[in-house]
Parts: sequence; C-alpha cells; structure tokens
Amino acid sequence: MVRPLMGIAVVAFACVLAGAALAKGGHGGGHGGGHGGGHGGGRGGGHHGGHFRGHGGGHAHGGHHRPVRFTAGARRGGPNFSQIRNAAIRPANYRNALNSSAFRNGRLISNPAARAQLVAAAALAGWSGASSGWWQHPGGGYGWVGPLFWPFAYNDLYDYTIWGDGLGFWGYGYPDIYAGLFGPYGYDRLSAYLPQQPQGRRRARSAPLDQLCGSDRRAIIGLPIDQIAAAVQPSDPQGADLDALGNASVDAAALIRTSCPTQAAATAPGRLAAMQLRVEAMQKAVDLVQPALDKFYGSLMDEQKARFNALADDQRRATASNNANPSVQNCGASAAFDWPGATIEERLRPSDTQRAALQVLQDTSAKVSASLKAACEPNEAMTPPARMAAIRKRLEVMLDGIKSVRAALDDFYATLNDEQKAQFEAIGPRRIS
Repeated sequence: MVRPLMGIAVVAFACVLAGAALAKGGHGGGHGGGHGGGHGGGRGGGHHGGHFRGHGGGHAHGGHHRPVRFTAGARRGGPNFSQIRNAAIRPANYRNALNSSAFRNGRLISNPAARAQLVAAAALAGWSGASSGWWQHPGGGYGWVGPLFWPFAYNDLYDYTIWGDGLGFWGYGYPDIYAGLFGPYGYDRLSAYLPQQPQGRRRARSAPLDQLCGSDRRAIIGLPIDQIAAAVQPSDPQGADLDALGNASVDAAALIRTSCPTQAAATAPGRLAAMQLRVEAMQKAVDLVQPALDKFYGSLMDEQKARFNALADDQRRATASNNANPSVQNCGASAAFDWPGATIEERLRPSDTQRAALQVLQDTSAKVSASLKAACEPNEAMTPPARMAAIRKRLEVMLDGIKSVRAALDDFYATLNDEQKAQFEAIGPRRIS
C-alpha cells in the first residue's frame, strides 16, 4: 500500500506559493494522517468517544472486517514533488497557502516536500537576506521559522515512524543549534511572527506559527490509523490496541503543541532555551506513543507485521520510481556552519577571560557536532517500532547537545557587556549567505 497521492490541492498550492505552472506530470507522495469519522460494527454502535472518532467508517469489530474507507487521506494524482521542491518560492504568499482549503484539510502538510516549501516561504518572509537563507536544510526546509524551532515537528515524527520517510526528521542536527547560537533574524522581523494586538482592536491572527507549530484539529493530526487498519485488518483485541495507539498519537500532538513559542527570543540563550523546550516536548510525545505502538505491533501475527512494514516499503519504491529526492540528512555540518571565530573577534574584541569562555563554547559546539554526526539515521530500522526507537535515540543526543552548548553559552554570555551582546546577536542577521 502506498501513502495517498495528492492532486488538485497540490497544483493550487504550487500556484499560490510558487506562482509557477508545473508543466510535467508525475506523482508525489502525500502521507495520510489523522482520524475520521465513525468506528462502527459489532460493539454496539461503534466508538464515538475518546480523543478521536474511530477509524474512517469501515473497520467493523464483530467477526469480520470490511475494507476501511479512507477519510481525508485518500488522494491520488498530482505533480512531481521534486519539481515543487525546486520551484521558485514567493515568501509573501505563504499566508494564502496557510488559508487554503488544501492546508486546512491536511493535504499539504501530509507531504514532507510540500511542508518544506511552506516552511521555506514562512522562514524567508521575515528575513532580509538572499533568496535562500544560510540556515536552510539540505532538503529545502528550515529548522527555524522566526522564533519557532522545528515546525511541523509531530508530522516529521510519524512520517518517519510509519512511512520510513526521514526527509523531515533526519534533516535536523548541529546546523540548527548553530542557527540557535547565531540567529538569522533581527528582533524587529522576529517579533512580526507573533500575534500583534493593535490599540483598540482585537488580537490579530498569528502569521504562520499557529499552523506551523502544530494543528489542534483531530481530522489531520495523529497517526494514519485508517491506513494501518486497512493494511493489517486487526482482530477485536488488536483493534482496541490500535484505538489506544490513535488516542496516544493525538495526545502526543497536543503535547508538542504546548511548546509553541508565545514570545520572541531575541538572544542566543533564549533561542537555545526554546530549542530545549521543543525537543523535551517531542521526547514526551514519543514517551506517549512508543508503548502503545510496541503493544499494538507486538499483538500482530507475522503476516500482519509484514503488511504493516510494507507501508514504508511500498512508499520507498514509489518515491524511487518517481525520481523524488531521497531522505536528506544533516549528519554532517557543511562549511557554511564553520565557527565564525574571526567575526566574533572583530565585533566583540573579547578580553582574555571572555576569550577563554568563548573557546569552551567553540570546543563544546565541535563535540556536539561530532556526536550528532555519529548518531545518524540507521539503515537497519525497517519496522515502525525500530524507527521510533531510532527517533528516541536521536532526540536524546540532540537534547544532550543543546544542553551542553547552552551551558557553555550561558557562561560566555555572562561575561559580555551590553554592547558586546548586541554585536554577538548581530552576527546571524548580517550574514547574507
């Protein structure tokens, strides 16, 4: 089974966001997700409580299983997503994409390449530099959008867990910590990402952060329970475990959403604190979902496990046949993220004491970069539980790295006067490539 493919909605997205007609055909990979309406059958009318309203109307408990009717996830056809990824982006138009029906019903955010384009447009809308920002991920997205670290975090988690698609999740690494140290946005542009409240008016709607940080709509969040049920055809007890997994996934999405920023961190210590909060929330989300996933997977027969695993296998084959870009990792930092020692020396003119603290920060950053490079995507993670275990390990390494760099940064930052702090904060915004 291949994840649903997207059609007219993506054409509209490409036109709105990129303003370019896509001349060629092809196929893109849109993941299904979220929970839809009515899980009925031999349990006295079905489940209509809890966190979501069951599977999409066709998974009946009570002796036999009808094919599951996919809800909003079933979409086919559409342009090649490698073309979308490489299309010219118009950052000023990202609001239109956020307000489109394709975004609201989850079609855009179900595909990693489409999300990367949306994130890129939002990230560059508040930046005054060149056409692409220096903190861009190899896959086209950005780890920082204004004050928000890791947009669409939950989607990246379940894309890799279920579909084996690491374009989003494994794109994060040391370069994002570097961008936390040397933030690309000046404060005036940074604050524009947060809701404003003009005098005498109601609070304005937030620009991108409400939508990019995580949806609160149950129709588009959580794991693609319908597709999992269609693949494995669970028994009654297995169906109960799958329901529990679906509920856990919705709770996890809500938990990650609590880490959305409510104010703009204008300093490097504030940005690293926001990073830490976000990754800690993602860890807690994994803590919610992993036991439920392990229990459900462990309840399956070997043939059912094979069909569950095949969701990712089929998707990889479809991606390869469409010549789409494979998973892009941030395991090694490029030269673009070399330590800006000369720039810091020139702008701050540190004293001997400050220079010693700065050296500790540089050395710590180098060690963290090496540790994240070593903890790269494992090739042997071929099952959903194994991929979630890999996620847990990567988040642990990421969080340890953030904490280490943050401690060294705090020590260095405490030695600076106000003018030196201002010069340090100006390094990222003044960088143009």
